[in-house]
Amino acid sequence: MTRFIANARMYAVAPEAEAAWQALIAHVAAEAGVELDYEPYPAPQPLEHLWRRPDLGLVQMCGYPIALRIADVVPIAAPIPSPDWAQGRAAYRSDLIVRADSSFRRLEDTFGHRVGWTVAHSHSGFNALRHHLLPHWQVKVGPLYAESLGDLVTARAVLDAVLAGRIDVGPLDAYWHALIAHYRPELTASIRVLDSTALAPMPAFVAAPGLPAAAVARLRQGFAQAATRPWFAEHAEALLIAGFAPVDQADFATTLAWDHAAVQAGYPLPV
Repeated sequence: MTRFIANARMYAVAPEAEAAWQALIAHVAAEAGVELDYEPYPAPQPLEHLWRRPDLGLVQMCGYPIALRIADVVPIAAPIPSPDWAQGRAAYRSDLIVRADSSFRRLEDTFGHRVGWTVAHSHSGFNALRHHLLPHWQVKVGPLYAESLGDLVTARAVLDAVLAGRIDVGPLDAYWHALIAHYRPELTASIRVLDSTALAPMPAFVAAPGLPAAAVARLRQGFAQAATRPWFAEHAEALLIAGFAPVDQADFATTLAWDHAAVQAGYPLPV
């Protein structure tokens, strides 16, 4: 019998967060009657390799690669972050961060300096940043930055690069930012948010097509009802979430629209 795995690597910002995700997944899966093996997949292992595995049962995946179809997956449900900026929706944004002691006061002040980004299939670390910079690039009709440092891969690498002064500004998934500030406040004490992008669809839990449709339906229902369960409050507090929203492929179309706008304008990279 095929065994299916669960994983919360995208938002396992600290061991405490990963433990909370593992426990929450176990509750949802148990109520859905779906057997899953939680399998850690720590950085820097490539997420795209994980997403292409045929044994995915419940694994977090960014909405932009879902929309790009870089892996054949079935979206199930997405978390609703509890911070006010999420507006009670399964949505998130990117915080454009700088060192707290920098002289930058507006995003425009960073132009001519160094920007960083994660990978080209990331929404929060690439697509959202590029979309946010596009109007400025269209006015200038040329590079905004003296240097664009890409392939930093993870949000943590962006944070570290800003703190180390290797880049002057970079995008940080705002939900990831909230979690790391919750669990490791010393890492965020020396940065500040200069600007934030528009909201976009939140990364979701997905499964491989091999997970039976009935199991997918039960998991989707389990996530939708999670906030009503007595076990939810403890995990909601630990993970800064208010609940979950069922999702499908069409829910991530916004990310493709942002991509098409930038590419058609001749702005393929955030530079």
